[in-house]
Amino acid sequence: LMVHPSGSSHRLLPAIVLIAIFILLSNFFKKSQSRVNSEEERRHPSAFTTIIVVTPTHKRPERLADMIRYGVPHVYLATTSSAGMPSRGWTHRNVALQYVRENYDRNRSAVLYFADDDNTYDIRLFNNYIRKVTRIGVWAVGLVGGAWVEAPHVSSGGKVIAWDVMFAPGRPFATDMAGFAINIRELFRARKYILLFPSGANVYICAKTYKQGPESCFLSQFGFKKEDLEPFGYNDYPKEILVWHTRTSRSKTKGPKRGYAIESNN
Repeated sequence: LMVHPSGSSHRLLPAIVLIAIFILLSNFFKKSQSRVNSEEERRHPSAFTTIIVVTPTHKRPERLADMIRYGVPHVYLATTSSAGMPSRGWTHRNVALQYVRENYDRNRSAVLYFADDDNTYDIRLFNNYIRKVTRIGVWAVGLVGGAWVEAPHVSSGGKVIAWDVMFAPGRPFATDMAGFAINIRELFRARKYILLFPSGANVYICAKTYKQGPESCFLSQFGFKKEDLEPFGYNDYPKEILVWHTRTSRSKTKGPKRGYAIESNN
């Protein structure tokens, strides 16, 4: 599923992996005929909320091990990086966003979340935070941006008023990709296509901040201020971190593959 750029057999561009949901994918897309009990869904809406997880990835020996740990149904989408765009996952998330818009039943309750294939996730992140997002939810992320933790700074009234971060604190939305999720209604409401590197008025924002990551570029398109975000976990005791920006280290293994399916960088 990796794509070789023309003129080189040694460089590999990332491909997108859409890890689509903690319930069977086929049950919830447009062609599905199944329906849950409407009364139960009305009484317990978050229990019936689908979580769509988008994960950019790239070919390397450790990838299969990372993906196996997810253990959920998924769809693979392979793409090259668009010319003029940052190479680390921007184009690939755009492809996934377009796929969701074109294939997901907008009448079904769902929340979209961007994940890395080697981050560490507590299952409570999905059940206690993500499933309950009504617009855009935010929370703390551990081991990110050179800090032990990055988190939204929340007022006594429950509003996000600043960002407790070390990396680029002046960003409009100074959070990590693992630190927010968006209700699918907002993805359909905002405009025809919500992209990580869009055209139009948001080009200036993206051009100014893209070296600081795609978060502000993406979130600025929805017209929200930080005070409009839904913070989670800030008033829990103890305050726990439910997602960690861990990284799978590159192995230094070598030798023959002996006929086994092992990804390599050459």
